[in-house]
Amino acid sequence: MNTALPYSQSPTATTTEAIRPEWLRLPAPGARCRFTGLSRSTLNELTIPGPTNDGLPPVKSVVLRKRGALRGIRLISYDSLMQYLAKLA
Repeated sequence: MNTALPYSQSPTATTTEAIRPEWLRLPAPGARCRFTGLSRSTLNELTIPGPTNDGLPPVKSVVLRKRGALRGIRLISYDSLMQYLAKLA
């Protein structure tokens, strides 16, 4: 007797709405965040200290880079971003 569930009923099958990442990577230039619809520029303004946020970014982010490297990968805290957007609503 085969007791395997069909693929659509598999307990590991999830939708993109159910996936809640811990960190988001900045979208490619010209693209938008798939979770919020915000542009790369807007996410940078929210996460990088600068004149637009008086040097205190409202959203937590980290940069991963190798020792001595000038460039890295900026990761944005999903929870921090959603909390900030909820405060605006």
